[in-house]
Amino acid sequence: MMRWVSRAGTLAAMALLSACDPSTGAGGEGRPAARAPASRADATATPPFAEVYPGAVIEGTPTLAGGANGQGGMVTFTTSAGPQTVVDFYKARAGEAGLQSNMALNQGDAVAYGAIAANGAMVQVVAAPVEGGSTSVQLSWSAGS
Repeated sequence: MMRWVSRAGTLAAMALLSACDPSTGAGGEGRPAARAPASRADATATPPFAEVYPGAVIEGTPTLAGGANGQGGMVTFTTSAGPQTVVDFYKARAGEAGLQSNMALNQGDAVAYGAIAANGAMVQVVAAPVEGGSTSVQLSWSAGS
């Protein structure tokens, strides 16, 4: 199951980073700019539909990028909330922000959800239970232009 979550998270990251505009950085003509890792504090600099789940513990270093669809990023965290509760949180936030659901997947205990808006704003979340009763979450987002 964790292999599925890892693959889904990788696909979400690839989709997010492929939408980034390489001309926004100093990477040179036709080459993407180097992306410095974001600090844990940067994970709170998200649009309301993609804020880190309340009480979650961020794992690793969040990644931020900018491009044609605005600022975006990816963060991994754990929470004591169940996978469906986490996904329902992001689904409600996306709806409040005017994003339209474009992806939903349940596989075993793992749950994934995605939503997008016409301006390029998007959110994707993959949540799966891990040993010890917590939930591992991979969240990616783009603020839109």
